[in-house]
Amino acid sequence: MNHGPGAWRRRLAWLVLLWAGGVAALAALAALLKLAMRAAGLA
Repeated sequence: MNHGPGAWRRRLAWLVLLWAGGVAALAALAALLKLAMRAAGLA
């Protein structure tokens, strides 16, 4: 395991990247569901 001086920065960067990816994926899913509901006349 990398325990060098910049290891915590790399871990934090991965955490932020994964979090941002999850938020973006949920936003995309919500947008698709909204479009589908509008197409079906539900919203």
